Amino acid sequence: MKMNEILDLTNQLAAILEQADEEYNKRRETNEKGDFHEEVKPFADRAHALISEWKEKTSNQLIKNPQKNIHHNQIFATADNLELVTVQCFFPETSYKRFKSYVQSSRYVLGQVEMALSRHTGSGE
Repeated sequence: MKMNEILDLTNQLAAILEQADEEYNKRRETNEKGDFHEEVKPFADRAHALISEWKEKTSNQLIKNPQKNIHHNQIFATADNLELVTVQCFFPETSYKRFKSYVQSSRYVLGQVEMALSRHTGSGE
């Protein structure tokens, strides 16, 4: 069941990542910053809770069941990137290149985690 939990968290984070990317694109178009208390903080807080849980559970799972294409440093870097993206998406002055790089690398790692877990969810864990 643990792998299913991690898979669910991974999918939720992928959805949040897409939301953040769309939000950033909208903010770049309108050049309007997000209101900290009304938009930024609630979105970032919700994401932070999921990111923390995902990082811990995925990291623990990798200790028990190492993967060839996913390593601890990628999990921690992705968690950090997701934390940044969920806040920076509300600010149009955020570097486009850096923001899109965080999104792309996070998308890749989340996809790798999803593929690895999907292969193992039928194994009874």
